[in-house]
Amino acid sequence: MFSLPFFSATTWTLIILALTLLLLYGIWPYNFFKKMGVGGPRPLPFVGTMPYSFARGLDFPLECNKKYGDVWGQFEGRSPVLMVADPEMLKVILVKECYSTFTNRRTFAKEIFGPLQDGLTVVVDDRWKRIRSTISPSFTSGRLRQVFPIVERYADRLVKTLDTEHPDQSVDVKKFVGPYSLDVMASASFSIDTDTTVNQDAPLTVHLRNLLKIKFWPLFVIMVLPFTSYLFRLIGFSIMNRASVDYFYNFIKRFKHDHKEDKSGHSDFLQLMIESEIQESDIKDGVEPSKGLTDPEILSQAFIFLFGGYDTTSTTLSYILYNLALNPDAQQTLQQEIDVHFPKDSPVSYEALMNLEYLDNVISESMRLLPTAPLIDRVCKKNIKINGLNIPEGTVVGVPLNNLHRDPRFWSSPERFKPERFSKDNGEDINPYAYMPFGLGPRNCVGMRFALMVMKMVLVRLLQDHNVETCKDTVVPLEFNMIFQPKKPIKLMFSRREL
Repeated sequence: MFSLPFFSATTWTLIILALTLLLLYGIWPYNFFKKMGVGGPRPLPFVGTMPYSFARGLDFPLECNKKYGDVWGQFEGRSPVLMVADPEMLKVILVKECYSTFTNRRTFAKEIFGPLQDGLTVVVDDRWKRIRSTISPSFTSGRLRQVFPIVERYADRLVKTLDTEHPDQSVDVKKFVGPYSLDVMASASFSIDTDTTVNQDAPLTVHLRNLLKIKFWPLFVIMVLPFTSYLFRLIGFSIMNRASVDYFYNFIKRFKHDHKEDKSGHSDFLQLMIESEIQESDIKDGVEPSKGLTDPEILSQAFIFLFGGYDTTSTTLSYILYNLALNPDAQQTLQQEIDVHFPKDSPVSYEALMNLEYLDNVISESMRLLPTAPLIDRVCKKNIKINGLNIPEGTVVGVPLNNLHRDPRFWSSPERFKPERFSKDNGEDINPYAYMPFGLGPRNCVGMRFALMVMKMVLVRLLQDHNVETCKDTVVPLEFNMIFQPKKPIKLMFSRREL
């Protein structure tokens, strides 16, 4: 017969008390949204609503939106996240009250993010304003024209590998276009020829692949047990491969030193940051200068150019090519536009490339259907009332882009791929606060124009001579994992066009 271990009454009392306190700790925050008068799915002790997100992926916020309306509450572990899919509220959150109330993105235990902790995507308030104003000139039209020949050269190099290395066979699209993204980022940032398009086993590529293998489990642990962030900080834990981080930091430091020693001058992104370098002593008592970057900040921004630019650009390109393969009529219309503006073997100019209207429409529509980052967030830094809802200081506000981009209230036939909806004379009234693939407001993606140029160039070069098609390995529809990445690689086939 089963019997309980023999403990004294005092011991049993302490055990029961400890378990009760542990349970209370696990559910203590869960009346947060009830106090606000906001509905939402019922959270589970410690883990909140994360199991629902893991099980249903991108369908979960769609289901919540349908059940609870445009505002609902979720819990990432014990942390409440106010989800907002109301364009009028988002206009206030992302634009009108950006500087005063919703300046910052969510950060927690940023020390475990390694070189990203001083990056533009993580820093807050006046420090963010200073860094943003310093690096924004890197993406003016004048600067983009300077790096345009670099982008064209690597696009040509990538297309040449199609017929030699991938004739009539399925291609893992992200692995195919990824080296192009890396080569462009490295050359535009540091004026070097990495050539990973041809040599995909180069150390730079290998270490970048290692960096992309981010350890996400510590983030989930911190969501469930926030105090563990101090333990991770104490032991110097990083979610990124430390050897690869050290490789990239030494790589960037070496080129920073070379730029300072070389008096002939450079026109790359690193040089612009070096020219804006300030000493940490210039920041006194928390008072930020209007512009300038410290040495650690220069290294972090350079790291983000490489790391962030590589991954987001190659992912977005994969989605665009996937949508074109599934919609051959749209692909044919785009090829006709390319043929008219750029006959075979003719040069591609910056102005002509950036003015291809249907190409713009294709990219916009693909990023509507498959946004690279389906969720963005902001942190409320003071109590505010929006549309009758009181949002307390410290509240994380999540914006489900996938919901907004597929909402039939704002889009006709939202599940269809229709590039024409973005044309100037389409008649479809696009709500600017229901479409934000690069974010919205002052804290949107600073490299948006550069990313668009990089994508447009390679799409033109690929489609001039090739068709992109589905094959037996193509997964339709795409399925996504808990971090919004495709569960299986996007595989397509490129065949020569008959001109």
